[in-house]
Amino acid sequence: MRIVVTNCNTTQEMTEEIVRGARAAAGPGTTVTGLTPAWGPESAEGWLDSYLSAAAVIDLLRTYESPYDAVVMAGFGEHGREGVRELVDVPVVDITEAAAHLACLLGRRYGVITTLERSCGQIEDSLELAGVGRNCAVVVGTGLGVLDLGDTARTEAAFLTAAERACAAGAEVLVLGCAGMTGLQRVVGEKLGIPVVDGVAAAVRLAESLVALGLTTSRAGSYAKPVPKRRQWGAPPPGRPPSP
Repeated sequence: MRIVVTNCNTTQEMTEEIVRGARAAAGPGTTVTGLTPAWGPESAEGWLDSYLSAAAVIDLLRTYESPYDAVVMAGFGEHGREGVRELVDVPVVDITEAAAHLACLLGRRYGVITTLERSCGQIEDSLELAGVGRNCAVVVGTGLGVLDLGDTARTEAAFLTAAERACAAGAEVLVLGCAGMTGLQRVVGEKLGIPVVDGVAAAVRLAESLVALGLTTSRAGSYAKPVPKRRQWGAPPPGRPPSP
């Protein structure tokens, strides 16, 4: 089984960290390939970054030619999953909804711990669109930027502080609200004494299940293939016509 994991930003080091977490979660025989957009934001933190990221990831998959069986989109709360589902003919699993769906199996209400506070509303909207927003007790920011997550001790301390707020709001399960937090669940889960779901691991396992069951995106309605038309994907090289 071949799974491609798309980072939502252009930071290659983050792609590598995400891939390590994805491979740790994958079953025997599954290969994981990480893809980094060639353009877009170095970290996705806000609406502008998210829309840029969505277009960059779609463009990345549009031009990726190696065979694969499923896509995992590793951008928590980021846009683009619906467009990718129209584009590709394999299952597409977004880490946001994957983590939330698994959290709903573990407790009545879950909380999301993310990076900057400015991302909270965007994540809430993404969860509502995925149909799992009503089970979310709260989305709490740690105050850390995406590129700050490399400082493990600082990230862990900020996560635990935010987790206290989430538990006080009624969360019975916690979700890592950023792909850059992958791996943190093992440490903080033990300290908190409640389940902590990593979206990357959840998405990989769900993607494997869909492939194994022979299931993929329905074309009956919402995710029908895009209407054939001329589409301009950026400025074409001189002498070359626009891509279809």
